[in-house]
Amino acid sequence: MSSKEIIERIGALLDLAGVVVIAVGVAIASAVFLYRYWQTRQVIEVYRPYRQAVGRSILLGLEFLVGGDIIRTVAVAPSFQSVGVLAAIVLVRTFLSFSLEVELEGRWPWQMRRTRPAQAESAQD
Repeated sequence: MSSKEIIERIGALLDLAGVVVIAVGVAIASAVFLYRYWQTRQVIEVYRPYRQAVGRSILLGLEFLVGGDIIRTVAVAPSFQSVGVLAAIVLVRTFLSFSLEVELEGRWPWQMRRTRPAQAESAQD
């Protein structure tokens, strides 16, 4: 087996891992959502955590998929066309990652986390 074939298989395994992470994450988040809904009967209370769990699964899966694309495209057959396609794929997936991060966290990835000392103090009173 040549090094090119090994690299292609590693890229394919990363792609598979990305798909599995997304599918398993969504399945687990859905099961937890149904369980919490069954206990509370409040869709509004359990929907946001469900959506966040699905978003996190997609984010992690996208990281694996980008890794697989990079390995296969750059390490196996670097041509201007393949690198251009890779750049477009990475750009789209990066945009999706940033969008999901903003949706989940309510801030850009480079912004500091918001602390809520005023709310914590008022809750203690």
